[in-house]
Amino acid sequence: MATAHEAEAILIENLRLRHTDLATLLNDCSTHWGFEDPIYRFYHQSYKVYALQGQTTRIVEALRALVPERPLSEWFKTIVAEGTGRTLTTQANREWLRETRPIVEAFFHARYFLEMAVRYAELEEPPEILPSGYAALLYLYRLRC
Repeated sequence: MATAHEAEAILIENLRLRHTDLATLLNDCSTHWGFEDPIYRFYHQSYKVYALQGQTTRIVEALRALVPERPLSEWFKTIVAEGTGRTLTTQANREWLRETRPIVEAFFHARYFLEMAVRYAELEEPPEILPSGYAALLYLYRLRC
């Protein structure tokens, strides 16, 4: 496994190399149908909120591919695990928040990291003063303690 320093260099390089694909994915997750409507569906108590799980999974796959040899943050993995793989049940409407809020939460966290990946794709080397979003990316890949 690469050292933390080497892994950070891989992250920066892959952010640049995959910027277009990451930006396209972020755009897909920011449109009316990819963001605005699914969040509305949460408040409307519509089963369509469950579709966010697919977007979350796509984002997580793209993030994992940036530094594939590094494990992702345990907190992030827990949030994603709790918010994906869910199926609509007859109980869902009675327990709407408990059943669907993890879906929205996982999407928001994944989308946040995707946005930070797009934002910091122009870096050529690790910054001396860490912007918060870049530092969060380092936590995602367990490159910062």
